[in-house]
Amino acid sequence: MNLERTLEYVLHRYRWIFVCFFLLPCSFLYDIYVVLRNWIHFCSKDASIEHQYKVKHVQKQVKEWIKTGQKIPMCTARPGWKSTSVQDPQYKNKFYNIEVDMSDILGINEKNKTILVEPSVNIGQISAYLIPVGWTLPIVPELESLTVGGLVNGQGVESSSHKYGLFQHICVSFEVVLADGSVLKCSKVENTDIFYAIPWSYGTLGFLTAVELQIIPSKKFVELTYQPVYSLDEAMDSFEKEIKRRTGNEFVDGIMFSKDRGVIMTGNLVDTPKKTVNAIGNWYKQWFYKHVESFFETGKAIDYIPLRDYYHRHTRSLFWTIEEIIPFGNHWVFRWFFGWMTPPKIAFLKLTQTEIIKKLYLKTQVIHDTLVPLSTTKDMISFYDEAYKIYPLWLCPFKLTNEPGFVHSKSDEDEFYVDIGLYGRINSNNFEGNKTHIEHLQTLKKKKAYEMLYAGTYATREEFREMFDHTLYDRIRKSLSCEKAFPEIYNKVNKEARN
Repeated sequence: MNLERTLEYVLHRYRWIFVCFFLLPCSFLYDIYVVLRNWIHFCSKDASIEHQYKVKHVQKQVKEWIKTGQKIPMCTARPGWKSTSVQDPQYKNKFYNIEVDMSDILGINEKNKTILVEPSVNIGQISAYLIPVGWTLPIVPELESLTVGGLVNGQGVESSSHKYGLFQHICVSFEVVLADGSVLKCSKVENTDIFYAIPWSYGTLGFLTAVELQIIPSKKFVELTYQPVYSLDEAMDSFEKEIKRRTGNEFVDGIMFSKDRGVIMTGNLVDTPKKTVNAIGNWYKQWFYKHVESFFETGKAIDYIPLRDYYHRHTRSLFWTIEEIIPFGNHWVFRWFFGWMTPPKIAFLKLTQTEIIKKLYLKTQVIHDTLVPLSTTKDMISFYDEAYKIYPLWLCPFKLTNEPGFVHSKSDEDEFYVDIGLYGRINSNNFEGNKTHIEHLQTLKKKKAYEMLYAGTYATREEFREMFDHTLYDRIRKSLSCEKAFPEIYNKVNKEARN
């Protein structure tokens, strides 16, 4: 036991050596490779024609699976370490793997205000493609590596979500290869039930091969206002006021640095900054959350930030989790000389984790998002302070519609919810492992809240079905003959499947 604790200490405390001298250069070189590959592919091939060949390849594999007798459920062949989820999903080792290698932007339709992309296209690609031509997605999740497929089959939220909802709510249509090998397109006017059932389905209804997304006109900068707050009551009052403001506030979110200290941020799109631009995305700039924390000293202030820098403001520091791996990462010397290589790719961090580090993180850290009604957000923050005491804490409001599907408002009207993001080391003396996680589930149930599933769930199958509305999902699975073809969602997101 002493040896294991010693190894835990050494591997955790000195992991930065491996990350700085190996993973950072590898991540940087990999990014260059991806950019060059995408550029060459874009210049040399017609993406829309190539897409048809890719879809046929997926169909061919599904039909080959049918010939095997359909004894083993299917899933994508994408390695688990490549996903942005916390754990490396182990279920893939037991399922029939289907290659769905699709990472191209297929085109923009300015007349219809849409963009068509393949599922492995990431948010960084889209923002780099759209912003220079004057467009943007209504919702741009902050980490560049998040893929469209993951945001559709899973979930996504950002600081504009109080206006536009979750990522699924800016989707116009989906193209899917079904369990029988056929291709189906669905939207709000075509195969409507399937369209509403796909979000949060984790690839258990078919293989997503294309997604059509809304786009809106963009501007060059974000005028971002920072408002420090000095109590939980003040934070919630300010937060609710800014969310419900009738005009303005294209963006609203907050960071709590303790239960009684936080900063509420509101932003609007502008073309002409009224003072010097703060390009927070530059490699030598301090991490964004550290910049936000500085306003406790200076008071309320306004920044003008390039739009793409704002969208990906948490990418360089992976919110604040990179400090756990590189404790000196925000020091000006490190930023000046090595900041251009950050962050290390999440996929590479997962791929190179030892079993000891995995176990240590499971015992000492939480990476999790919960979706809580605005009216109960204050109570949930108090619970998290008592049970986990993880700070900073991210607060991101969003509009939850009453549209059909796995997740919707609990009433006949749209409701405001808040995504509470816990990312970091547990510092509470009250934390008791699985017991605390189970208490957390019971609290969510009482508050009529949801949990995001990228980090897995401690819920039993019965508790899971009680939290999420399976009515439409079950009906679509039966109508599309998915029972043998794909596992249920729970079988992909429960902790046993994830670990």
